[in-house]
Amino acid sequence: MNEPQRPHLPLAGGPTGEDVERAGRVKRAARSERADAAGNRRRILEAAARIVAEKGPGALTMNAVAHETGIGVGTVYRRFGDVAQLLFALLDEREKQFQEAFMTGPPPLGPDAPPLERLRAFLHALADRVTDQLDMMLAAEAAAPSARYSSGAYATMHTHVTVLVTRVHPEADASLLAHMLLAPFMPSLLHHLTRDAARTPDEIKAAADTLLLGLARPR
Repeated sequence: MNEPQRPHLPLAGGPTGEDVERAGRVKRAARSERADAAGNRRRILEAAARIVAEKGPGALTMNAVAHETGIGVGTVYRRFGDVAQLLFALLDEREKQFQEAFMTGPPPLGPDAPPLERLRAFLHALADRVTDQLDMMLAAEAAAPSARYSSGAYATMHTHVTVLVTRVHPEADASLLAHMLLAPFMPSLLHHLTRDAARTPDEIKAAADTLLLGLARPR
């Protein structure tokens, strides 16, 4: 006599068809959520750039971006935190180009030049970098004065200058000196020098060269 056929049971611990389908739904939802988040980020940045271009950095607020995009202001805050972080995000693309230039570009700004020459080229390039987008950088600094020092851009610059100072003077407090060399290029100071004191970028670069003379002298 044939035994009645038993229903197939899944192996212990193995996924059932329902488990696989549920996992697929979760993955598709996660991909959709990531796509929505990326789309919102792009729309927010595009709207912020339009506002800055048309009305200036001072007109940039989270409410203005929300109104421009139709995205809820709460979502705008969750994506960027505050106006300062939004401004830093707008500056990010230019910052990436700047980083590529001093990290992998041609000398003397890039590798394969003596450290003091690279340091001089870096400070000159930084002067141009800040003055080119001075109004936006000034607005970011005013919105959150301490945010500059916790940003990835500042950390990268500080590390780069620290390495170069160490190569010029291994016995120096290179980390502290790197902060001191970067300090003259704060947007607020460059705004004062170029707008109020009518100093030119060339004069600022010449002053930076004078600062480097002390570093160049043997001790």
